[in-house]
Amino acid sequence: MIQYLYLGRVDYGEGLRLQAEIAGLVAEGRLKNVLLLLEHPAVLTLGRNGDRANVLASDALLAARGVTVHEINRGGDVTYHGPGQLVGYPIFDLRTLKGPGGGRMGPVDFVRGMEEALIRLCAGFGVRAGRVAGLTGVWIEQGIGNREQGIEVHEGAGTERQGPGTRDEGLEAYEGIGTEVFPERKIGAIGIHVAKGITSHGFAFNVTTDLKDFDLIVPCGIKDHAVTSLEREVAAGVKLPGLEAVAHGAARQFGMVFEERVLAVESVEALRAMAAETAREFPAEDTPMRVPKEVERLRGGAERPVGA
Repeated sequence: MIQYLYLGRVDYGEGLRLQAEIAGLVAEGRLKNVLLLLEHPAVLTLGRNGDRANVLASDALLAARGVTVHEINRGGDVTYHGPGQLVGYPIFDLRTLKGPGGGRMGPVDFVRGMEEALIRLCAGFGVRAGRVAGLTGVWIEQGIGNREQGIEVHEGAGTERQGPGTRDEGLEAYEGIGTEVFPERKIGAIGIHVAKGITSHGFAFNVTTDLKDFDLIVPCGIKDHAVTSLEREVAAGVKLPGLEAVAHGAARQFGMVFEERVLAVESVEALRAMAAETAREFPAEDTPMRVPKEVERLRGGAERPVGA
């Protein structure tokens, strides 16, 4: 089961504290897999392999714009979070998920599953997304965006349709007058941390994000790294729902990709209450067993080790 909740806008430091608390409860078996969905105020995060040189803005400029910087333990380089971006923190026990071939799921397969969920989320809004070889995340292919003016995409002879998330072969882009051709551009960034089989951190999916804020950094440490948003890629005239509705759609896709039932939870307090109830129903395994008094009476009061 995946228990998920939408939290609205949450300070980044509070998000870190929530992840640590819930990861502990999942590790203890007091909660099932939990997916936190939210947005952050403007913030830059540096992964454990991050290079501070990829933050292009000065400390003074960041302070003037109210942008904070956090160094964290997820994989990847520098990432931007801000209003209009759906952030997802899946706190999952990988040992409960089935990987390819029916074995346990590993971290790489888990990341690929996250990518697949976001690719399907894009598809629900008529936006075709996929992967780029050698890079993590979800991308819109070159020349495939829906908002370019004057571009037509045709399938060449012998086109082979491949599965979700792979790159179609045989596509040809023909430029018309005034065509603007876009490079491959990232719509979803992913970076996780795994400790004792429990995941934390997760994805950042641009919905109505102000893309100018990415000028503050070299996104993910990749030069000439173009970014985009769902708002930019949907067909002209398509009105996007609010971020909460997009979050519910993301949760459904996670359930389908990881083949788990999805349960919406109202609040963090409700989640804590579930954990407390589980603790009452299933006491710790090292709780000493006691021989019932009636059995002791029948034995004549003699005490014996249980199982001896």
